[in-house]
Amino acid sequence: MRSILTILLAFAAGVLLATWWPGRQEAAPSPSAAVANRMAADPAPDGDAAVDAWPEQAPTPEQVLYAQPRMMREALSELGPRIPGKPNLYLLAFAGDGSEDVFRNEAEYAARLFAQRFGASAHSLVLENNPASLSTRPLASWSNLETALDGLGTVMQPDQDILLLYLTSHGSEDHDLLLDMDPLPLDQLGASDLAGILAMHPFKWKVVVINACYSGGFVPPLRGPGTLVLTAARADRSSFGCGSDSDITYFGKAWLVDALNRTDNFADAFKRASGEISRWERQDKLTPSEPQIDIGSGITGQLALWRKGVSPGPALPFRPAAPAPAGSASAH
Repeated sequence: MRSILTILLAFAAGVLLATWWPGRQEAAPSPSAAVANRMAADPAPDGDAAVDAWPEQAPTPEQVLYAQPRMMREALSELGPRIPGKPNLYLLAFAGDGSEDVFRNEAEYAARLFAQRFGASAHSLVLENNPASLSTRPLASWSNLETALDGLGTVMQPDQDILLLYLTSHGSEDHDLLLDMDPLPLDQLGASDLAGILAMHPFKWKVVVINACYSGGFVPPLRGPGTLVLTAARADRSSFGCGSDSDITYFGKAWLVDALNRTDNFADAFKRASGEISRWERQDKLTPSEPQIDIGSGITGQLALWRKGVSPGPALPFRPAAPAPAGSASAH
């Protein structure tokens, strides 16, 4: 009975938040075919298993859900002041799957990297699903993504500043990103969903990076004027380096760590990363992932304007984020 009540409370809280949070007035999306297939192939754990897997030191699932509006307000308030007179860049790092630390590692590293390498005109906001950060980072959820974009829209200069959205998670053949923090009820995020969310916000200049298997399927709905789209794989290929044994994905290491520590040009960094990934895949005898790039009109010039005001700082060595403390949940 306790397990059933926990699940019902979490579901009810999710419904309440979906209708109450700003920027989420529409009804929640229906589960995609990919999500349905995943659920059929890999059934969700029963209530006891989900609760037992919850970290002992964390708030309860219900407390986490109800804390999200406050955590989003605090995260947005901690953004540094905009540097006037030149384009600023706003990184929104989004780590979707809470069952593997590799995605959190990338989001946390990206925030540190941009602060150290690109200075005060680069601002960072992190959303992530991970047992280690349930009390310190807002969830990587559909609702928080919309709330974050709403908040960034109020502080950015829409005709000058650049949004860099870095999403890292597992991807499906139907081009959905996995958003998972069991037992919380999180909607999945598809390519058309992401394009629709971005279309509702006034960002003229965007860099959208999708680090996931089959992420090339995000290119068609996202491409457009003022937009640079980078993906870790083509639409029908897997990417590599995720899993519980990895600290960082192939694409995350190649683009974030190895390339952006050498150049502040995102497209040049992509070319470097693509070559490096190809070498690793040949060495490991893997089917090439073939990362994709799409450059919309105007974005190259706007990124060049931003770089004029940047004096890159020293390279930042990669290190994994601190893991969650050991222990399982006690009964709540």
